[in-house]
Amino acid sequence: MKYHIIPVTAFSQNCSVIYCPDTHQAALVDPGGEAEKIKGEVAALGVTISQVLLTHGHLDHVGAAAELAAHYQVPIVGPHKEDLFLLAALHEQSRMFGLDDCAPFTPDRWLVEGDMVQIGNQQLSVLECPGHTPGHIVFIHDTARLALTGDVIFKGGVGRSDFPRGNHQDLIDSIKNKLLPLGDDMAFIPGHGPMSTLGYESKTNPFLQDEMPIW
Repeated sequence: MKYHIIPVTAFSQNCSVIYCPDTHQAALVDPGGEAEKIKGEVAALGVTISQVLLTHGHLDHVGAAAELAAHYQVPIVGPHKEDLFLLAALHEQSRMFGLDDCAPFTPDRWLVEGDMVQIGNQQLSVLECPGHTPGHIVFIHDTARLALTGDVIFKGGVGRSDFPRGNHQDLIDSIKNKLLPLGDDMAFIPGHGPMSTLGYESKTNPFLQDEMPIW
């Protein structure tokens, strides 16, 4: 599995192009905005987009999803259905975040833990990791030792839990019980900021130590 990260919008959200090196089939993960920029970088990579994948329903991660799915004529896959309320309120999110208006949409396929997503010859597994949002999911490529974690965990931080239906304890439980057991060598692409590994975060992330700050 290969990847290419495209920071988009004023929030520097990490839209990722992940692709199979054998078939050049690709997926866009969390295209949060700036559709034309994303199209240009996809063209430069020479890959074929087969689907749009979403980790959760916040506008800065889904803002260009419908436009790009229509452009490439591909389905939108994920997140978990518990984030339906967020996708139904994208007009309101647009006003709240001060971003371009985004019309509500419904994914072609909701995901649950244990589901698999096929990209060419590559497979991603799905983990449910609520806390930042109730329907947040994480995509795992075990062979490549790569996770796409959305806004669950960052280098040196964790996702906010003060948005509607967020829950800090659920978030920490998701990290400690779902992500950290994947192994210290598992690298991850977060929704914002630089990549890291789960091992580094387990040892240094202040939110994962015995004395955890309250977000």
